[in-house]
Amino acid sequence: MDLYDYQHEVIQQALQGRNSIIWLPTGGGKTRAAVYVTLRHLQSKHNGKAIVLVNKVHLVDQHYKKEFLPFLKGQYKVTAISGDSEDKEFFAHVVKENDVIICTAQILENALKSPEEEKHVELTDFTLLIIDECHHTQKDAVYNKIMERYIEKKFRREDELPQILGLTASPGTGGANSLEKAKQHVLQICANLDAWAIVSSERFRVNLESKVPQPKKQYDIVEEMYLDPFADRLKAMMKRIHGYLDIPKLTQKFGTQDYERDIVELEKQGAVEFNRMVRVCAVHLRKYNDALLINETVRKIDAFNCLDDFYKKEGITKTQLDETDRLLSALFNSNRGVLLQLTTGDKNLKLDKLEEILLDQFGTSTESRGIIFVKTRRSTHALVDWIKHSAKLRAVGIRADILTGAGNSNQTKHMTQVCTKKSVAKVRMGSSQFLLIIYNLCKFLLDVIFITIILYNSPFSTKFALIKARGRARAEDSTYSVLAGEGGREIQREHTNEYREGLMNRVIKEVQGMPHREYLLQIRELQKQAIVTRKVKEANAEERRQTHQPSQVRIYCRNCNMAVCHGNDIQRVEEQHHVNVNPDFKLYYKVSSSKVCIPKKFEDWEPGCVISCNNCGLEWGWEIIYKAVTLPILSIKNFVLETPTERRTYKKWKSVPFTIAEFDYVEYCQSIFPDLLFTL
Repeated sequence: MDLYDYQHEVIQQALQGRNSIIWLPTGGGKTRAAVYVTLRHLQSKHNGKAIVLVNKVHLVDQHYKKEFLPFLKGQYKVTAISGDSEDKEFFAHVVKENDVIICTAQILENALKSPEEEKHVELTDFTLLIIDECHHTQKDAVYNKIMERYIEKKFRREDELPQILGLTASPGTGGANSLEKAKQHVLQICANLDAWAIVSSERFRVNLESKVPQPKKQYDIVEEMYLDPFADRLKAMMKRIHGYLDIPKLTQKFGTQDYERDIVELEKQGAVEFNRMVRVCAVHLRKYNDALLINETVRKIDAFNCLDDFYKKEGITKTQLDETDRLLSALFNSNRGVLLQLTTGDKNLKLDKLEEILLDQFGTSTESRGIIFVKTRRSTHALVDWIKHSAKLRAVGIRADILTGAGNSNQTKHMTQVCTKKSVAKVRMGSSQFLLIIYNLCKFLLDVIFITIILYNSPFSTKFALIKARGRARAEDSTYSVLAGEGGREIQREHTNEYREGLMNRVIKEVQGMPHREYLLQIRELQKQAIVTRKVKEANAEERRQTHQPSQVRIYCRNCNMAVCHGNDIQRVEEQHHVNVNPDFKLYYKVSSSKVCIPKKFEDWEPGCVISCNNCGLEWGWEIIYKAVTLPILSIKNFVLETPTERRTYKKWKSVPFTIAEFDYVEYCQSIFPDLLFTL
């Protein structure tokens, strides 16, 4: 294997067997350096075994095919396991039979927890543990859960632990704006990874910069549109709803993220207080706010369709309407024709500017490729449609596709793994005049060379995302463009990210310059504090779960406030699926004809159909077919929980103030099929 001088520089601590973090920019070849360390480690270690952890499924295949397998095959057995791999069910056997295992961190975490012999492994089964994107080793992230076990074993002086190698382009600042707080954040990351040092290239920095050129950055500022009758009409309708609510303190900064945050809190307040008028109005106001954001980003017709689709779905799914539902529907229907008319003669200065940028980039070359980052899934589809209908863009041969991921969304259908791989393949195979429109950068850190990166009206919320986006532009003379409205928050946030990037660089230099004994003492102290903090949190969580008896907790539909079950009706399947085991619960919900699509196979269960409230039509979750038994899985965000002391909403079942029992399959079958003869 041939490495650049700067890569040799950053792996020296690792080659000596010390835990270390390699800090190189995106495109700097961190993974290739890790392959070299793995090779040397296996050559020098009797019965050595390496595991490479990634935090995104697509990176498993990428690291396996492009990095580890080409350089290690023939000498060592290398395998890759992701969530849709059947081998994960025999993980212990896979580990035993291979020298290098590449997998998602969650697979290792599940194996460390598993009581089943064919799945269970120990950290001490490995001699080298490589953590990709290791800056995520903090708080409740799965990387940190794995390393918490490691640190505890270290303090208990248990068996020989694996060497740790972390890889990152950006340790970050933890959102800190001061040098001292940012330094504490970096030290905490080092402590979590038990790092002897965080290493970067100093002697060969010129070599690094020549191999990893930064794209040319430009700000493309667009004048604000002062006359927008379509947006004005939407805002007038929102004011009508405000008047109906009669809540004077509610902000009227329509079309902003601040307004969305306030309206989400209002919806939660309405749900907890069983004030359906407030809750429903808040849901509708949020949809109007979404339309305003879409109107600012793409076309008016896209914003109109967002609202129109919402109200069509409301009419189909809601089985019972009250005065609030009828008033809100009447408001939209009475304005629908005017709104549709106002979409004609559509004019969006940002789209005009975007078209100009694309023509400038793609019109002068027949080999250009680019990406556009957007805020919402719906915007990806809208932009592809706009590109297809632009005669000028079609004339230069631009083709576009989307990449949104498989996550669920109330805006669009999720994107399957098959479709995702096809979109990525088009870029990796070098499709010319190709444009990929991406929602959620951090899920798709593509290892490909792009000519242009365009940041379309989507300021990155973190400095890390900014660095990763910029790092996608690896071709010579690449452009990194920030397209933003005049006086908008996009530019301000971009400057904030740039400041934090500079702060991070200063902080890392400070940490690297610390006397090593002082550094190690601080790391050890932070590790002790982390262990104590985790124990306290676990004790508090256990105490919280004992606050109420499950039978004392009543659960209500979030939309219509109908009481549907008690806490003791809820049980947990495989430690993650929260199901209602009361056979009478089926009286409260209806089953749709649409089956949940999960692009994976599971050993003991398969997804069923979506379920919704029989009274109001609100989606509650979906059915799971577990060992031939059908059970309803409930999403807690669709319910309000009432205890003897309070009524509130929850984001996760693990936060509820009562104990949830594990599902007993045999006991359940005996209860619903009492006439069956069990001979156990």
